[in-house]
Amino acid sequence: MAPIHPFFPDRCEFDRELIERLDCSGPRYTSYPTADRFTDGFGARDYLHWLQQHRIGQNNRAISLYAHLPFCNTVCYYCGCNKIITKDKSRADTYLDYLEKEVDLIAGALGKREKVVQLHFGGGTPTFLSDEQLERLMTLLKTRFEFLPEGEYSIEIDPRKVGRETVKHLAELGFNRMSVGIQDFDPRVQEAVNRVQSEEETLEVIDAARESGFRSVSVDLIYGLPLQTLESVMTTLDKVIAISPDRIALYNYAHLPTVFMPQRRINEAELPDAATKLDILQEAVKRLTDAGYVFIGMDHFAKPEDDLAVALRQGRLQRNFQGYSTHADCDMIGLGVSSIGKVGPCYTQNQKDLETYYADLDKGQLPVMRGMVLDQDDILRRSIIQSLMCRFALSVEATEQVFGINFADYFATELPQIRELQANGLVCFDGDFLMVEPKGRFLIRNIAMIFDKHLRERETRARYSKVI
Repeated sequence: MAPIHPFFPDRCEFDRELIERLDCSGPRYTSYPTADRFTDGFGARDYLHWLQQHRIGQNNRAISLYAHLPFCNTVCYYCGCNKIITKDKSRADTYLDYLEKEVDLIAGALGKREKVVQLHFGGGTPTFLSDEQLERLMTLLKTRFEFLPEGEYSIEIDPRKVGRETVKHLAELGFNRMSVGIQDFDPRVQEAVNRVQSEEETLEVIDAARESGFRSVSVDLIYGLPLQTLESVMTTLDKVIAISPDRIALYNYAHLPTVFMPQRRINEAELPDAATKLDILQEAVKRLTDAGYVFIGMDHFAKPEDDLAVALRQGRLQRNFQGYSTHADCDMIGLGVSSIGKVGPCYTQNQKDLETYYADLDKGQLPVMRGMVLDQDDILRRSIIQSLMCRFALSVEATEQVFGINFADYFATELPQIRELQANGLVCFDGDFLMVEPKGRFLIRNIAMIFDKHLRERETRARYSKVI
């Protein structure tokens, strides 16, 4: 049995009245500061500098890689990802040509064959690529980087386009984790969001993953989609629980049609109201916990023996642009159009437009669109938000020792808000520890927002999703 961290949150509590009263819009904190704070004052030269600093200062510490593969055969109306809708697979060949240019620039700046402990292919639809194209990309990465045998190598899967042989091929390429998009099994809901996917297709992929030795299979569900009801979503959830994936992500659909154009095709009159969405979430949480899943945080659940649940118990859970992780404390190199990376004290994001991404690489320069270098205050607040999001606790003494501050003086502005949270039963604060109470764990974004100085002091054009 893995040792239990003294702050391990052994339960969560769904306080509906509190959630209804405090629900608001806010960041998901896959980074702090959040990506909307990045500026175009940070460019390719800045990123190159920090890549070179990594070579000097990181010794043999392994890194994480993220590759964004933007192509999709069809558009899912709810999707807010950076994607390109096409059926022409030759476009992926061109894209891989440019990914190779970017990888060569990155590898040259790093100066040696870095060790990799985490890899994720996201999209778009990574399995839009053929087996041969995926093999080409993995060969490229394995040539430039050293993949550690204990690493976590994951890929997002669309079951509509993947069969058993492709899953087997992915395992042979080194993938050992898989994320399967389901969203909803109800045919009416699937038609309303233009993602028709049979249960048989989904089961075939998951069974193939298990047969091929994948260490973990996670599934994605969304509540708040058109035509969903409490009964219909619970029917889907019961089927998912019967499938028994290692991890389940239950996302709240954020309807932002002014930001994401495909969402304009969704009939707003068919969206469930706020009360129905809370009914769905409340019952889903009950069924998942009754089925033995551990609440990891926000919208993630995992089996007790899964690496995420173990990391939560041991107090070493992390969070980055890929969500909750056991390896998020290492530098992450983002590859491909729109991808985001973290190297040392900087964040960087690639060009979002494909042609601009290509044009930068044709010039022989890293395709950086924007980024930022964190100052000491950013790093301090990032540490606090990470601790709250991933461990539901903060040691004031440890924070003071690491950052050389007096907590009460430094956060004098935040203390009244902390006391208000305490009065509402979300946290317990005695001056030495800030502990998130069971009923505060579903409102962890509200708690983290208190320490977000950028949110308080700087305007943004970003449209944040509801916290619940």
